[in-house]
Amino acid sequence: MRPPAPVFASSLSRESDTARAVAAVTQALRTQLADAKPDLLVVFVSHHHGEGIEQLGPALGRALQARTLIGCTGESIVGSTQEIENGPALSAFAAVLPWTQLRAFEVSAAQEADGGFAFSGLPPIEDRDRASVLLLADPYTFPATDYLAILNEQLPGLPVTGGMASGGMGPGQNMLFTSDGIREVGAIGIVLEGAVELRSVVSQGCRPIGRPLVITACKDNLVQKLGGRKALDTLMEMLQGIDDEERELFTRAPFLGLALDARKSSFQRGDFLVRGLMGIDPQAGAIAVADDSLRVGMTVQFLARDASTAGEDLTQLMREAGLESAQGALGALLFTCNGRGSRMFDEPNHDITRMQSAFAAPIPAAGFFAAGEIGPVGGRNFLHGFTASVALFRPRADMET
Repeated sequence: MRPPAPVFASSLSRESDTARAVAAVTQALRTQLADAKPDLLVVFVSHHHGEGIEQLGPALGRALQARTLIGCTGESIVGSTQEIENGPALSAFAAVLPWTQLRAFEVSAAQEADGGFAFSGLPPIEDRDRASVLLLADPYTFPATDYLAILNEQLPGLPVTGGMASGGMGPGQNMLFTSDGIREVGAIGIVLEGAVELRSVVSQGCRPIGRPLVITACKDNLVQKLGGRKALDTLMEMLQGIDDEERELFTRAPFLGLALDARKSSFQRGDFLVRGLMGIDPQAGAIAVADDSLRVGMTVQFLARDASTAGEDLTQLMREAGLESAQGALGALLFTCNGRGSRMFDEPNHDITRMQSAFAAPIPAAGFFAAGEIGPVGGRNFLHGFTASVALFRPRADMET
């Protein structure tokens, strides 16, 4: 016996008055859910709503009688088919999730004397094989990279998807909220465990430049040798062997892809964790990378990012995910970088349009432009930049009575 199908709904309001926006969103969600009480409510709001944000979580929670609710502020807000980059916006996503346990949690971080961080806890997981995590955090008070590293070590294989609240210019200016009220620091999240899972799609949007190479010497975040030669010599040789367009693209936005699966000898889209090149050491012939997980024997790939590649990458990854999920009811949350949108693309609503292109008709969706996107690559969770990270809700294939 299979569980009942999950039901999803979403609504976007551009009302500047918070009370009217809440009323509009509430009515739309009630209609789509046929007055069912949502097990999950996820809300994103622009800073235009000001003081109204303080009561937003409790107001929506009460109005819809939601079992669990999380949300945050965003520089720009995403609905099912629109990306609102200017002006007030409130976007909400609701889900009825039969046979699925939801556990809300909060995490705070304290810096220790050695420079590391101590965290208040881990997500409350009972069955890791049937668990997914949705995580929202404040970029100024929560070291997400450190927390995700702990999760990768202590809860390996647990997929975490989400984003860092955005739009604020310093600590206390971004807001996280639940049905109990606002949080100005730390992180909030929800564990989903049971019949519905989150399928993560992480689009890093880069094209390969040159060929894959193997690190033969490295230290900390420095690549010293590639294929037995000084890394800088290899880089210069690669640049001389490509056309002018690729050379200009790479020099404007250079990246290095790190292959996380040591068992692979051939690589495809999504196999590399994208990290920026920070600089060079001409005397040592080394290349500095924005990552300190380098190791000898790791395969790497020089990469470049442009709007065309980013759009094609998201479209392809979503089509693959859509085919996998063709038989299941779906909803989605989109966490896209605040450096994308009109800053990167010439067309409006770029990422949500590409995300929805995987489906015959738009599915319920919400999201925001984040100050860092969270999602797994190669079975491990990372904080990304200039990325579109999608959380697809779908029935778990192996769920039975």
